[in-house]
Amino acid sequence: MQNKKRKGDKRRGYWNLRDNRKRVSFAASIALLEASSRNDPDEVRYLLKNNVSPDLCNEDGLTALHQCCIDNYENMVRILLAHGATVNSQDNELWTPLHAAATCGHTGLVKILIQHGADLLAVNSDGNMPYDLCEDDPTLDIIETAMANRGITQEMINETRAAVERRMLGDTQNLLQDGADVNRHDSQGATLVHTHTHTLSQHKHTQTHTHTHRHTHRVK
Repeated sequence: MQNKKRKGDKRRGYWNLRDNRKRVSFAASIALLEASSRNDPDEVRYLLKNNVSPDLCNEDGLTALHQCCIDNYENMVRILLAHGATVNSQDNELWTPLHAAATCGHTGLVKILIQHGADLLAVNSDGNMPYDLCEDDPTLDIIETAMANRGITQEMINETRAAVERRMLGDTQNLLQDGADVNRHDSQGATLVHTHTHTLSQHKHTQTHTHTHRHTHRVK
């Protein structure tokens, strides 16, 4: 009995330790995101120097780098990248920091992200690449120039979108094979099939109606 009790204590100790680590990680992510949103470089440096990961995120998958790209905090973005933040991190809807900066027309941030190797062909859950979302001409020109410099062609763009669609279809098939309930509703009231069908439809729409003519002078 004592041996069983000790085993039970060990199991409880393991789960308590794991829960504590989760709480610490959650608290750290909140602290980092709050300091980033306040544009507080001293606090951010303090957290990063004390082994807080720059890639911690909130429940939406939003990292400090995403937030700073939305808020146009160039100095903060440099700090995060210097401490190893993942330039191509994705939130729950597959938005990268470059998607955010391009959408907001933050030219300086787009330059910084591209210099640090941002994926110009990253596709979000709606099938959009950063250049699809950019409405600011100077910012768009920077993205298009970078695409041309990297030798990106329209064929490569189309193939990247198609690869994402194939991966999504494969994920759906795997879920079905694993016995996922296709009729279960998520928090938005959508079923698995509805969600994947809608997303694939968005991808097709984007591929057909993307700003192709707007970019043909750069991307061939």
